[in-house]
Amino acid sequence: MVFQYNYGKRTNHSISNIENLLKALDISLEQYSEVLDIPEQNRYVKSSIPKSNGAERVVHNPHKNIRRIQRRINKRIFNQRHRKGGLISWPSYLYGSIPNNPLKSDIEKKDYIACASQHCESRSILKMDIQNFFDNIQEEHVYDVFKGLLHFPDIVSKALTSICCHEGSVIQGALTSSYIASAVLYDLEPLVVKRLHDKKLTYTRLVDDITISSKISNYDFSYAQKIVIDMLYKKGLPTNNSKTEVLHRSSNELLVHGLRVNFKEPRLPAKEVGKIRASVKHLETFAKDSEFRTSRDYRNLFNKSLGRVNRLKRLGHIQHATLLNRLLRIEPKPNKSDIGKAKRLVSKIIALNPKYGSGYRYRQLYYKAQSDLNILQRTFDRTAFKLRDRLRKVKPSYEN
Repeated sequence: MVFQYNYGKRTNHSISNIENLLKALDISLEQYSEVLDIPEQNRYVKSSIPKSNGAERVVHNPHKNIRRIQRRINKRIFNQRHRKGGLISWPSYLYGSIPNNPLKSDIEKKDYIACASQHCESRSILKMDIQNFFDNIQEEHVYDVFKGLLHFPDIVSKALTSICCHEGSVIQGALTSSYIASAVLYDLEPLVVKRLHDKKLTYTRLVDDITISSKISNYDFSYAQKIVIDMLYKKGLPTNNSKTEVLHRSSNELLVHGLRVNFKEPRLPAKEVGKIRASVKHLETFAKDSEFRTSRDYRNLFNKSLGRVNRLKRLGHIQHATLLNRLLRIEPKPNKSDIGKAKRLVSKIIALNPKYGSGYRYRQLYYKAQSDLNILQRTFDRTAFKLRDRLRKVKPSYEN
């Protein structure tokens, strides 16, 4: 297990001032100045999205100029995207937003399924949750990530902190927030994980969800819980006591991130597999209505069901191929109004290309058009072919 944060071949010592920082991020002084001139109240647009429990999650969408710099920070500092990219090689116990290390021969997955797999065949599990994690990561913590972990000079660390924070803290919606949340415990967490490892315990953190497991039945987690709480307390991070939970194999089905870990590989609970089968069955019923099958509502239902079926593939479930084939037989079909919508969208993309051809929003529109044409060609293949040919001439250019 890798406990520590390590650095790639690129050195951070060359980023000794703002000029070098902008050069490393490939951001012009003019672009940086434009960001500094954005009033605080205009830097983010507040919105909310529904959570699985019915509550609302508040998110902040960054101004396009801030988004550009945050994306570069992610790629050039936090994420080892290529041989010379990124400054951090992340510890093995972190999951969620952590990128795969392309220098490793084996692809190391870092999603919730890979995280749950670390606890397979456990007999006792402790679950802990960091309360309001992003809101409790203050500017001082962010500054410490850049200054203490990455050893950037004061002026560079302050500049990066300003780009990554809003109203004094990290926020949901900023592109850099998940990386910072993963790194904020850099100076305390490695020692805690090693102490737990010495006790033959497995520790993982998926953003704000901490899981500790043991192969021993009815294990007493009081020591483990105390040193984790002490670690979080030193950073001013409270635990959500209502979500602290101890599970024992003798009395419970052990679940980590919604997956059963009683086996060698994580599995979906049987009732969840049943829900996925039912969603496919319902969709087959809806598909019999030829008019509804061409509607946007049907497409949304289809995409949701397809996403759930593809979870089965990631988990190696034997029913994946069968359910996928059933879905492919009832793919959404276009209606005549989709022709006009597709033509207008392609024309809009062509008009935007000269000025916004490398922008985030432009790429979103481009791939939406490609997706719409995939549906259109199922009935109107000639029209789809002509529109796709026009799109090929305005492919988005990619910012690094």
